[in-house]
Amino acid sequence: MPGSTQEVATLVKTCAAMHVAIVPQGGNTGLTGGAVASGDRPAVLLNLSRMNRIREIDAANNSLTAEAGCILANVREAADAQERQFPLLLGSVGSCEIGGLVSTNAGGTGVLRYGSMRELVLGVEAVLPDGSVWDGLRALRKDNAGYDLKQLFIGAEGTLGVVTAAVLKLFPRLSVCATAMMALSGVQQAVDLLRFMQGQVGNRIEAFEILSHRQIEIVLEHGHGLQSPMALEAPFYVLMELADSSPQWDAGAELERKLEAALERGLVLDAVVASDGAKADRIWALRHNISESNKRAGFTVSNDTSVPISRLAQFIPLVTGRIEQQVEGASVCHAGHIGDGNIHVIAVLSRALYTTPEQCEAAAARVNLIVHEASVELDGSISAEHGIGRMHVERLERFKAPIELQMMRAVKAAFDPQGLMNPGKILRAG
Repeated sequence: MPGSTQEVATLVKTCAAMHVAIVPQGGNTGLTGGAVASGDRPAVLLNLSRMNRIREIDAANNSLTAEAGCILANVREAADAQERQFPLLLGSVGSCEIGGLVSTNAGGTGVLRYGSMRELVLGVEAVLPDGSVWDGLRALRKDNAGYDLKQLFIGAEGTLGVVTAAVLKLFPRLSVCATAMMALSGVQQAVDLLRFMQGQVGNRIEAFEILSHRQIEIVLEHGHGLQSPMALEAPFYVLMELADSSPQWDAGAELERKLEAALERGLVLDAVVASDGAKADRIWALRHNISESNKRAGFTVSNDTSVPISRLAQFIPLVTGRIEQQVEGASVCHAGHIGDGNIHVIAVLSRALYTTPEQCEAAAARVNLIVHEASVELDGSISAEHGIGRMHVERLERFKAPIELQMMRAVKAAFDPQGLMNPGKILRAG
């Protein structure tokens, strides 16, 4: 648990000399085993949680420099204190850390408006596999001087070096917002609704999340007394938030007007607009309690794939039908981000039916293969925001084009010829 970049550099240099592997860790909220040692060789677990300083906030430049161990919630609070916002938001906001978010190219609910971490990082500081330090902490929005090296570390899951700090992009703090929950007849209706709303309010759509009927049922059954603000009579529901930094804009009135127009066009079956912040929080609680509720409901297999937005209406019924046909007792749910094509396909399996780890693992492998195959069939990706980690190394080899794997291995070999940095993640260990 180093406390400075120099301590990280000293440790990495020592490990390089001793040929000991290094597994970087942050808040340990990842979902694909990217921060877990393989156990087949000696390794140092390099936890960066002590490196938790915010080094600089430049409000005029809309940038913030944070060390890798900074918790996302603390970064957001620091930005808010300067009347700015760092827009990345996900369920683990109180424990995930900046280094891990950079290294996994995290997404969350704000990708539609702000992009993933690739769009939110201006600069990176990293310790390279030989122990040298690269100071790429430049807070520039335009820098065309050669290769954009920081992008190599964003999403690399610690396989090319250890991210120790990052310059993050800030935005004006939001002053007004409005939230609604809408009932829809299908996924295509959700895609059409998003396109309609974008044409009406532009980039003021802060979030646009879809939940299936069954997913909300599970949350209500296992979510500690949570309630739905509307009757569950439709197959899909969308949670939408409009927001803006201008206090003069009446977000609530605008949302109501646009929803009336959407109802007239048949894009929405029914809608509820939150009248205050507390009611908005109750609506979003349905989204934020999904993971915990599903785990209470049974053995959960959650996928993280993406397809072009135009093909979501094909993708969802395709994977649902295949899972229900091929995996006994699977209750299939859907939740995720319509605006970036990343809807999580979730299979909840009864613990009464799946009683052993071997049964659970076999079912999970089947579900994952079904979802991955369908995603690739529709020109999608097997990983949208969670990364590859240890879990999907073999799947990456199966579904990635050989020339892409060849280029990735060449980058890995150039940075880490000894193969010491987080071995066995993304690419098979040599």
